[in-house]
Amino acid sequence: MEKAPHLLASESIWQRRGWGTWRRVVAWLAGAVAACALSAASAAAQTRVDVELVIAVDVSLSMDTDEQRLQREGYVAAFRDPELQRAITSGAYGRIAVVYMEWAGPSSQSVVIPWTVIDSPAAARAFADRLAAQPISRLRLTSIGAALQFARALLAESGFAGVRRVVDISGDGPNNSGPPAPMVRDQLVADGVVVNGLPIMLKTSSPTFFDLTDLDRYYAACVIGGAGSFMVPVKDIAELKSAIRRKLLLEISGLGSPPRLVQAQDGDAESYDCLIGERQWRWYLDGAPN
Repeated sequence: MEKAPHLLASESIWQRRGWGTWRRVVAWLAGAVAACALSAASAAAQTRVDVELVIAVDVSLSMDTDEQRLQREGYVAAFRDPELQRAITSGAYGRIAVVYMEWAGPSSQSVVIPWTVIDSPAAARAFADRLAAQPISRLRLTSIGAALQFARALLAESGFAGVRRVVDISGDGPNNSGPPAPMVRDQLVADGVVVNGLPIMLKTSSPTFFDLTDLDRYYAACVIGGAGSFMVPVKDIAELKSAIRRKLLLEISGLGSPPRLVQAQDGDAESYDCLIGERQWRWYLDGAPN
């Protein structure tokens, strides 16, 4: 039986061009389909949450062990609190994503609890239990700038799509090493991230060489930023746990800060010396002012 003319023509074309061409076409089509599938999978992997929250906790040696313990206990107690749990589940998606990190000097940042979805009281309690079981680090130097860089990388790789993205950073002193804090803060703000602060000012009555009596002004000028950013200064150790709870409630609920908390625009922020911590460190190393 003779082949139809159009089949003969088609066959002659592939005979001239070779079956290698056909295999390359098939391979290209398969690659295109796979790329589309990967793209769709990547989009689906972006879990929607109300808040992506980075909790960045200072564990530098200037924090004594009692302060560090109370700070940790404050975060544990907050996630066990029913009011905070209601705030978590009351958002549009009813869930948040949280990562808990500790930081000190330029090369001292570590993730204590990786990105975790909290979508129920049980999940919040489980997060608190995991956190309570972890040891607390104690490391040298204070690099707020490096901590914010680390937080920025965590947000970039989170795998979540948050309505809001927040970095909650605590500390008891100014940046004294690593990248300048305002530079990295501004990068985060440009990304649409809000940076809130918890300046711990427990040594203002008898400050050491590395302490700032106006650490709240430093945080206002040099650390916090973004729409609705705020800080909660802690001047008495008895206030630490309640301050952590109140701050997390505000960040998770997205209600903004009440008037008694210090806003990012408070005071003469533009005139503040944001390199005061770096200067203090140089004075200490040189033994005399530069």
